[in-house]
Amino acid sequence: MPAPLNRVDTTPELPSTADAVVIGGGIVGVFAAYYLTRRGLKVTLVEKGLIGAEQSSRNWGWCRQQNRDARELPMSTKSLDLWERFATETSEDTGFRRCGLFYLSNSDAELSGWARWRDFAHSVGVTTHMLSSAEATERGHATGTSWKGGVFSPTDGTADPASAAPAVARAILKLGGTVHQSCAARGLDVEGGRLSGVVTEHGTIRTKIAILAGGAWASSFCRQLGIRFPQASIRSSILSVSPGAGSLPDALHTSAVSVTRRRDGGHTLAISGRARVDPTPQQFRFARQFLPMFARRWRSLAPGGLEGFRSGHESLARWRLDRPTPMEHMRILDPTVDEATIALTHARALELLPALKKTAISATWAGYIDSTPDGVPGIGEIATLPGFILAAGFSGHGFGIGPGAGHLIADIVTGDEPIVDPRHYHPDRFGTSAWGKVADF
Repeated sequence: MPAPLNRVDTTPELPSTADAVVIGGGIVGVFAAYYLTRRGLKVTLVEKGLIGAEQSSRNWGWCRQQNRDARELPMSTKSLDLWERFATETSEDTGFRRCGLFYLSNSDAELSGWARWRDFAHSVGVTTHMLSSAEATERGHATGTSWKGGVFSPTDGTADPASAAPAVARAILKLGGTVHQSCAARGLDVEGGRLSGVVTEHGTIRTKIAILAGGAWASSFCRQLGIRFPQASIRSSILSVSPGAGSLPDALHTSAVSVTRRRDGGHTLAISGRARVDPTPQQFRFARQFLPMFARRWRSLAPGGLEGFRSGHESLARWRLDRPTPMEHMRILDPTVDEATIALTHARALELLPALKKTAISATWAGYIDSTPDGVPGIGEIATLPGFILAAGFSGHGFGIGPGAGHLIADIVTGDEPIVDPRHYHPDRFGTSAWGKVADF
């Protein structure tokens, strides 16, 4: 794996029963399992590959409120508090810190959009500061460029993608939950119209609750159950550079390139929104529902290749529960890096921040970012299958809001007062109401 990732231990024996089974060991799955375990439930987490090995370790690490869509902002705000609280509760280190996020621009239209968001954010108690030309140029002195303006959101921050999901998994184990890697969930058992078990490659776990936090695999898994969940993925490529650049902003965004300080003193470099679209059968199936999303973002997307077909995560195939499934053939989605994007990203970063010329590329990697038609995740119990809770389609935002999403899932399972209004996230909206309501982010 080219993307850095800390490893965790696997519980040796799969339990025969559990109060709840979480399918998927990304950031949302581990936080859901963590909060359920804290409430005294007997929880089992199953992951087909390694904890955090797909998009949860392949993102920028940003944990932001800035420029969030109104539907996601409450969860973003709660998540920042939960990131901090997790460290206090567990003594586990996710690398989270409120370093602030810094945006620079020379576009009047972009600055006007940020100012409108600032006015909205202040109305809901979120702190963000518009910067004048002089303030932006001073704060962005490392660029050696004059700027028309910018934004600084001081309460936002970053966490470490390589450490976060493994740290939460260790906390689950400390609380008495079980974590099983290289253990794919093949499907569900249903009795009397209600979920009764999770069938894995290593045996069946009897349970009345299953949470599917399967990332890019969620829609194909749902298809086995007769559940229609519109989901499509894009392939994003990013890189990291070695330490040595000196004093740069911890997290800087411009339209050309975004730069994030890593724990080792190096930096992650990426172009926001730029990605390849690898055609898959599932994309063709849901093409109409994604037209508004594509219409808004087509300038950042380019055609890909046949890798999506080969990976199998967006297959329309049906599989049997007594034989290996596509998840077992592709334990970890590790798609090919788009070398043209890497070269462009690196060139733009060196131009923006000359100090980066003192560094060298240390790693490159790609990942599949799964999205819903409106860019807002689907979280909620599926009405046609009581006991089955979907939590997927986080549209590139799952890392930052992972704690809030996991807490909300635990609230749904236990019947506690939800940490945020769950209605915006319920998968039922994908029937008709999500059409055209593409998230602003």
